[in-house]
Amino acid sequence: MLQRKFSVEEAQSQFLNNFKKYGFKDKSAMLRTAIDHFKNKLEIENLKKSADLYSEIYLEDEDLKELTEAAVSGWPE
Repeated sequence: MLQRKFSVEEAQSQFLNNFKKYGFKDKSAMLRTAIDHFKNKLEIENLKKSADLYSEIYLEDEDLKELTEAAVSGWPE
């Protein structure tokens, strides 16, 4: 496992010191979990933005609507 040096605010340090209270074996485990949660949140936000963009493009593009309808016609619902 890699090691890195980070600076944190006093309140963040106090929060990390409570790692056992939250069920973690150490501060590093707590921090790794927090990073993973944040990474997942960013990925979900990016997917939502992408979906919104595709939705906007779809609503404005008649050719794309026709192509989509042609592709799904005949599929069971």
